[in-house]
Amino acid sequence: MMIDLDQWQEIFSTMRRNWLRTLLTAIGVFWGVFMLMVMVGFGNGLETGVKKDMAGIATNSFYVWGGRTSIPFDGLAPGKFVELTVSDAQQIQAAVPEIRALAPRASLGGRGGGTTVSRKEKSASFQISGDVPALRLVQPMTMIHGRFLNELDQERHRKVAVIGENVLGTLFAVGEEPIGETLEIRGVEFLVVGVFRSPATGDRADRLANTIHLPLSTFQTALRPSPVVNNFAVLVHEGESAEFAMVRVQEELRRIHHIAPSDIQAIGTWNAEKEFQKINGLFYGIRGLIAFVGAMTLLAGILGVSNIMMISVRERTREIGIRRAIGATPWAILAQILKESTVLTALAGTLGLMSGVGLLELVGAFLKQGPSGEPSLLDPPHAQFSVAVLASVVLVAGGAGAGLIPALQALRVRPVVALRDE
Repeated sequence: MMIDLDQWQEIFSTMRRNWLRTLLTAIGVFWGVFMLMVMVGFGNGLETGVKKDMAGIATNSFYVWGGRTSIPFDGLAPGKFVELTVSDAQQIQAAVPEIRALAPRASLGGRGGGTTVSRKEKSASFQISGDVPALRLVQPMTMIHGRFLNELDQERHRKVAVIGENVLGTLFAVGEEPIGETLEIRGVEFLVVGVFRSPATGDRADRLANTIHLPLSTFQTALRPSPVVNNFAVLVHEGESAEFAMVRVQEELRRIHHIAPSDIQAIGTWNAEKEFQKINGLFYGIRGLIAFVGAMTLLAGILGVSNIMMISVRERTREIGIRRAIGATPWAILAQILKESTVLTALAGTLGLMSGVGLLELVGAFLKQGPSGEPSLLDPPHAQFSVAVLASVVLVAGGAGAGLIPALQALRVRPVVALRDE
């Protein structure tokens, strides 16, 4: 089927004659598509950024720590501090089959506290953590040099250390091999056996990168002679509920430490699985809101095209009557109007699509490196190819639909009446 060049020339000629009306209508469609792409892109960037920030935590895990009792129980007065131990961890793991891994953890200075670490003439303050090999299951990490702690380190109380990448950058020269070098912590020397990087982002990534992991057994004998640990990091088996396992752990700890069943302050918990579910629910809502707003904006633009086409048909009533009188078929009249609306919608929508993607690329390039050279906390905004394809299909279909009602209205006009129209 050959292309009717005369018809296409007539379409663009009509658009040029009514350039202001065409421009204002096109702006409505352009803005609708542009805003849809921008909202989708920034929504995706926000979602990816938030999930990356939690990437260093297994989704089916939770944390438990001791608090202070608030209710008297079993002859014990309230106000007793609940101190968790390695023995507690062993009893819990034996009593709760849903648990895949349990890592008792101890640290110097508490959360956010730092301890001076020295190497040759360099020294700085870092987080010191006593850990077991199972921690790597709960808190994923990538080893960029050497290895993580193993069971022999724990059993033999080895003085070894696994350091974060910021520790490496602070205490070692660029290109210097860290494995086999020693660090001094509170007068005790530790051999570096590994360097790790966390997949997390933001403040949490910075905190992990400034952490030094030591075998828990060595930590409790060389640095803090006490069986007490700060918290338990717990991973459940795939398919098991972290919430259910957490309740079981709390019940077991209440039994071990003689805590009242209703005392909610005695044992603190943080459920990563629940937090991930909240985040997923939040972004389901955000995606739904973006889809609704985008659809309404697109619909407003398409309705604008339909209204303009109805005005155009009304202004061209006499012209349509002449065409019908000299033998133009109903399909020819219908096709002419549908093509005009489709071309107008497609051109404006394509410009909106390209502008939206272009803006996302510019913002994404800026966010990849912040002003100080540090990575941005917000992931670069991006829109999936499927969204662009769907928007294009909706535009073409919407453009045709926008012209359908005006076109049918034109077909209902009788040639004799149309010829008398002024």
